[in-house]
Amino acid sequence: MRPKISLLDKSLMERIINEAFDVLQKVGVIVENREAQRLLLDAGCTTANGRTFIPQTIVWRALKSIPTKIELFDRQGRPAMNLEGNAIHFDPGSAALSILDWKSQRERRPATVDLINFARLTDALPNLAAQSTGLISADVPQEIADRYRLFIALQHSTKPVVTGTFAVEGFAVMNDLLVAVRGSAKALREKPLAIFDCCPSPPLKWSKLTCQALIDCARAGIPAEFVSMPLTGGTAPATLTGALVQHTAETLSGIVIGQLANPGAPLIYGGSPAAMDLRTGTTPMGAIETMIIDSAYAQIGKHFGLPTHAYMALSDAKVLDAQAGLETGIGAVLAALSGINVISGPGMLDFESCQSSEKLVVDNEICGMVLRLIRGIQPRAEKLAEDLYGAIEDGDHFLTSDTTLKWCREEISFPGEVIDRENYESRKLKGEFSIGERAHRKVKEILENHRPEPIDSALRGELERIMLGNGKKYGMTKLPKAVKDGQE
Repeated sequence: MRPKISLLDKSLMERIINEAFDVLQKVGVIVENREAQRLLLDAGCTTANGRTFIPQTIVWRALKSIPTKIELFDRQGRPAMNLEGNAIHFDPGSAALSILDWKSQRERRPATVDLINFARLTDALPNLAAQSTGLISADVPQEIADRYRLFIALQHSTKPVVTGTFAVEGFAVMNDLLVAVRGSAKALREKPLAIFDCCPSPPLKWSKLTCQALIDCARAGIPAEFVSMPLTGGTAPATLTGALVQHTAETLSGIVIGQLANPGAPLIYGGSPAAMDLRTGTTPMGAIETMIIDSAYAQIGKHFGLPTHAYMALSDAKVLDAQAGLETGIGAVLAALSGINVISGPGMLDFESCQSSEKLVVDNEICGMVLRLIRGIQPRAEKLAEDLYGAIEDGDHFLTSDTTLKWCREEISFPGEVIDRENYESRKLKGEFSIGERAHRKVKEILENHRPEPIDSALRGELERIMLGNGKKYGMTKLPKAVKDGQE
């Protein structure tokens, strides 16, 4: 039996969904993209006072054409993520503005070398199914920051990428990079390598940028992940149910746009809401109410039969401390028990704005524990306690029995050295009493020793040609030196 939770009973879920339909028909959404406006009007929607009203029949038609399963493949074309049912996959959060510097314990702006190290680190951590364009580099023109992140990620990890655009013109370049890796647009469509985040603007608004990214992804066959972000009491109703109604309406309106652009386009029912702390005006991703909203909207997405996503398994702490662990751990467990297919957040601190290499290593252990949790309890033999029927009087019977040797690694997960399971005297001899110290040592060890599968030199040259060609439009005459250094 796979352990799971549900936070909405059937009647409340139906009320939320029906009210979201009502909002779409009577309140409508603001759509700033002309192509999206045209698609909606041609489908039978109406407009008034700058808002577009979407009938329930059009929403249901769109829901019926979405694939219920999405498969992602790594850089080599091998299956990597199966997004359906209750299968869960972890990836680091995307688009952090800063990185936590371990020596100073202060946030700073990332540079190319940080992006390279982050991709290599993610590549080495076994409990992360995907990488993300987790950092924004400060040493290139900011006009190309979105595509530059992908350029680095594709070279330094084989794992699929969760990413997104910052500008309308960004998608074409990013698509060119992905097509170059796959070999053709057809091959990319058949074996997707990336997921693109598409974020409506709360409340009930689709900007020109996000609409265009959604339309472009749909037509290219690249999975798009909706990231609706209602902020309770700020940009959404203060109640959890009110925020869920808004999240549902925003996501359903995006589903309509995506399916009108290309029926059958792969879409993921996701989000990044927050229960606003009215005392500080902040957006706590580690708040239990935020996690409740996440788990509840995922339940709604599953009701529609769609792959799901959430920003969970992250923390609002500013350093790697107890708060970072407790918020990340609770979020990871709730996300897994909710069966969320794509769980973004490991490594993140400070309200999704900061990444920490050391936290990413610790969070990899959290993810491993959670992956073990959802495997649950399984019978291993006809006699469940087979060893009790043997020679119990032998002192080493259980320790050396065939049953123990056969099943111990299946039954008991053994974490890495970041998790301390030694006795006090052993640990005293080794030092490194804090988990942060052990994680920092592990980061250095991985970066010194792990070598991701190398990318073909001809392909690397093509990626550099695409990236530099776009960068020249914004004054970048050559790629940062760290790009070449990272290839050695």
